[in-house]
Amino acid sequence: MAFATGVVGSTRSSESVICVAMDRRAFLSAAGGTMASVLFQVSSPGGNVSHAAEDVEYTLPPLPYPYDALEPYIDTETMKIHHDKHHKAYMSKLNGIVDKVDAIKSPTIENLETALRDISSINDDSVKKTLKDNGGGYYNHILYFEEMSKNGAREPSGKLADEIAKEFGSFTEFKSAFTKAAVGQFGSGWAWLYRDGKTGKLAVRGYANQDSPLLDGHKPILGCDVWEHAYYLKYNNRRPEYVEAWWNVVNWDVVAARA
Repeated sequence: MAFATGVVGSTRSSESVICVAMDRRAFLSAAGGTMASVLFQVSSPGGNVSHAAEDVEYTLPPLPYPYDALEPYIDTETMKIHHDKHHKAYMSKLNGIVDKVDAIKSPTIENLETALRDISSINDDSVKKTLKDNGGGYYNHILYFEEMSKNGAREPSGKLADEIAKEFGSFTEFKSAFTKAAVGQFGSGWAWLYRDGKTGKLAVRGYANQDSPLLDGHKPILGCDVWEHAYYLKYNNRRPEYVEAWWNVVNWDVVAARA
């Protein structure tokens, strides 16, 4: 098992992530139980990736802030369970198929994006479902946790603000369309702002379960998790109230860096 921090599409795009992994085969063959370890480097998208062994896995990035940092909008206990239990569970199940999907045998975030975009090329239905559900869940939650902060920009600026105004009419109209997608998503799922892979334009829609725009060849920019585990402890069945509160912790500096 490897331990690491990681980011996806953040303003820290030049930072790399170092994790120390255990090579199982070296461990089993080492005399006297000596543990052999290797170094595996995972960069944020656009950076360099290097690895020194095959037996490495995806790791759980720590939250980029304390559990209580988003109070009162998102409560401490929800953050603990959401990150430490749910996100970790997606990661663990994803690691069960890293040796069955060519694109993620070198387990980087960029390779996971590639695997999700090319998911239709996978013939094994069980592997495909695990990648979609758990690879998607792992990836989506990295974006979700990273894009939130009480200290970031509360509204977009510059090029992203201009694009939003062009496509939606205004920032207010964009928020209304996004909120409608989030609140109206039937059952578990996400609302996404994404860049269309064909037109290059910004768009909004809801996706079920752990699906994301990657599956349709688009670039995810901002995602709101509307699975009940994201809000039920504090908001119960009041999803609209959760979504309204969530806008108070969206960090548009991070979102703009992805756009």
